[in-house]
Amino acid sequence: MPYIITEIEVTQPLPTLSLSERDIGIALVVRRKDKPIGFVMQALPANSLLTPEDIAQLISKELGTKLLQESIKEELIPPCSQLPLPSLTIAICTKDRPENVTRCLQSLLQLKMPLKQDILGREILVVDNAPSDDRTQTLVASMPGVRYVREPKPGLDFARNRALKEAKGEILAFLDDDVTVDRKWLEGLLEAWRENPDAVAFTGLVLPYELETEAQILFEQRGGFRRGFEKIRYYGPTLKGNSLYPCGAGIFGAGCNMAFRREIVLKLGGFDEALDTGATLPGGGDLDIFYRVIRAGYPLIYEPQYLVYHQHRREYAKLSHQYWTWGLGFMAFVVKSFQNDPPQRVMLCRLIGWWLKDMLRQLKSSIRGRHVLPPTMLLAELWGGIVGLFGEYPRSLRRVEQIRRQFS
Repeated sequence: MPYIITEIEVTQPLPTLSLSERDIGIALVVRRKDKPIGFVMQALPANSLLTPEDIAQLISKELGTKLLQESIKEELIPPCSQLPLPSLTIAICTKDRPENVTRCLQSLLQLKMPLKQDILGREILVVDNAPSDDRTQTLVASMPGVRYVREPKPGLDFARNRALKEAKGEILAFLDDDVTVDRKWLEGLLEAWRENPDAVAFTGLVLPYELETEAQILFEQRGGFRRGFEKIRYYGPTLKGNSLYPCGAGIFGAGCNMAFRREIVLKLGGFDEALDTGATLPGGGDLDIFYRVIRAGYPLIYEPQYLVYHQHRREYAKLSHQYWTWGLGFMAFVVKSFQNDPPQRVMLCRLIGWWLKDMLRQLKSSIRGRHVLPPTMLLAELWGGIVGLFGEYPRSLRRVEQIRRQFS
């Protein structure tokens, strides 16, 4: 029951699209002069035929104003400076998923490299986190130009901190092993840097790699990892129209596609190893580092051209578990921030109240059949949040200390 994912370039003649007897919809990645400007999902009967006129109507309905805005921007906004990107390390943190690593690395190695004057050096680093075998090490050894490091302490943020120590680049870009990079990914990061050379953190657009199962379609219909198609510069203590900024750190982007000035993140203490610890607390580390970058007074940039494709959970049960981990990781981050950032405690309490109220609103809507997710998945996220609120972060701190002693 898949959705067909198709790229549409609006400056070229639109194609005719036909669905097979298995297909139940289409997902259009809309580009203008190769820049992503929109994503359109539409359920359709099997064996449907879409003419160029049908596709034009779909795009116009969703993105008509956006197309006009992009045209005006092109005329009014001057090109950014030709400042070169500092040396870059691309780190993939992984555990026992060599097939995913292969796909991610292949997408990186197929990138068209910028000119030498545009980037001052690049390396690819694979950090193998407490692996159970040597498959990933063997894979990396077969790929020229890719460096392998093993981090024995289990936990994603142990692996991220190992990447911070091992990286040679001034900019460190993190990719999850279940993503592939878009052909414009590196150019997107380069453009974000040139427009914001004072920035410390960068995040990018995340679109689905596939929409083959009901779980993947549900996840994307709820919004997936998307944060929109507009460039955003987050900087300073307030954000117009967002009374919970910067505590609602989920607005900044996703940890599967993020980059940082390595030296500044090291000065901030690196990633919190009590978050993203594995099965017991598999989340919150990206929210925490985004929040700390902003609270330290540094700019964070969201750039939609800095685009990856993420393979969402294919199974219903795994998606439900992911929502549970989202609730758990989010509230663990909130509890940690409440403990460590007293000036923000009032806002963090407001954030907790808003989140609980919003989850209950969504649950009520789902029970009435007006939400894309079933009640069980929303209950999983809500329950994860409650567990995270009542002591999971302090428990994780104790577990992490045991891990450090074990490997000291």
